[in-house]
Amino acid sequence: MKLCVFQGTFNPIHLAHLKMADFVLKNYNFDKIIFIPAYRPPHKNYDIKLTPHRMEMVKLATHINPRFNVSDIEYQNERNSYTYLTILELYKKYDIEGKINFIIGTDAFKKIDTWYEADKLKNLVDFIVFSRENEPDTAKYDELKSKGYNFNFAKMDFEDISSTNIRQSIKAGKDISKYVTNNVKGYIETHGLYKN
Repeated sequence: MKLCVFQGTFNPIHLAHLKMADFVLKNYNFDKIIFIPAYRPPHKNYDIKLTPHRMEMVKLATHINPRFNVSDIEYQNERNSYTYLTILELYKKYDIEGKINFIIGTDAFKKIDTWYEADKLKNLVDFIVFSRENEPDTAKYDELKSKGYNFNFAKMDFEDISSTNIRQSIKAGKDISKYVTNNVKGYIETHGLYKN
């Protein structure tokens, strides 16, 4: 099986996440994309009370595409969500053809060599990098290439949507309909998320 992974905090999952995953399915030859919400993201501040809600919102947002799967692999262990350990588990769980591919934004990828067991992780995955800026300076990534990180830049137009801005909009009482799916918007409203 040709597998691509989309790991993230998804706090909340939004339309740019879905567009990125759709782009990968249409432009790369993968059998499925597995969304993996981080249980305890080591590089981000997070509210533990939102952990189960983040998982439910990812399930709601992705159910429309049968080639999108959601994994609770990081929730089963209730530990820091280290990508290296998760990828090892996925290789044990699935019969993988070639390497697992990993969707990542330029903001996170710039810091990839600071991640847990990064030197081992780079040998296990190929990265599909999406721009989080209008015109990324691809020269910045030459150093990562020289360190053995294998990656390609996705040729998708920059989508200026972020979970941070969505949370701020909710606090300010603004409509978020253009940023999230209707069922995710309904879930956020029903559970009163991100108001404080």
